[in-house]
Amino acid sequence: MPTGPDKGNQNKSAAKANKAINAANKKSAGKKKSGVPAAKGRQIPWLTVAGVVVVLGLVAGLGFNLYPKYQDSAEAKKFSPSESNQDPSTDIDGVVVKDYPAALHVARSQRVAYDQSPPFGGPHDAVWATCTGIVYPEAIRSENAVHSLEHGAVWITYNPDDLSADQIQTLADRVDGETQMMMSPYPGLDSPVSLQSWGHQLKLDSVDDARISQFISALRLNRFAYPEVGASCASVPGTGDNAFDPDNPPLFDASAPGPDAVPMDGGGIAPDTSETGGAGGMQLPSDLQIPSN
Repeated sequence: MPTGPDKGNQNKSAAKANKAINAANKKSAGKKKSGVPAAKGRQIPWLTVAGVVVVLGLVAGLGFNLYPKYQDSAEAKKFSPSESNQDPSTDIDGVVVKDYPAALHVARSQRVAYDQSPPFGGPHDAVWATCTGIVYPEAIRSENAVHSLEHGAVWITYNPDDLSADQIQTLADRVDGETQMMMSPYPGLDSPVSLQSWGHQLKLDSVDDARISQFISALRLNRFAYPEVGASCASVPGTGDNAFDPDNPPLFDASAPGPDAVPMDGGGIAPDTSETGGAGGMQLPSDLQIPSN
């Protein structure tokens, strides 16, 4: 007589199945702990890493660009004038120093037979070129510029055929807005760059030369090195030959001075007594008349 399934065998089969399921579950759990899913908790935050790299790159870039400028500035301070070292420019390689008589004035219609190009001393126009950090886009009349040097200014000139627009801007950044500074092109200049102060000149090949900062530090407003201490560089108001408009200045004359040009000794011109005794009516504030360092 047929019988149903053996309950004992069924129980054994069920036990085996449960054992197999439990073993499979344990194996799966082991994979979750040691396999790919477990690695998800240790993923590298690439966006954060990228951000840090960018910041470090910017810091390094700023340091690379700013450190030479800081070094240049620190070096220039070594050339600041003092009672014990009244003309530090004599320690700058390439500086030419000449002694010139002061306060010898010519009229707007006159030329001076300057002995240097650009000139940095000698007879000059009675009206100075504005030198309050002006960057002139065109070459200006030398006779006006030399008077500015008598007021303690540094005049930066350049040969426009030798420099790129970026190089010219590098020079302009040194001048723009700085008191007792001015800059202009100088056609035919025999070097790319030339710096002038009263009785001093430095010609250079590069706009990045460290001696530019040294020259400015040594001679701009150096009360020991220019005749008319305390004189202003502000524009001379008015119109005509007795004024100076920085927006429409007298322009450079590239032609050779004629036989009627005023010689370097002034040709008998009497010194202007309003200048030989001081700065006249237009004066700088007292804190700018003597370098603070």
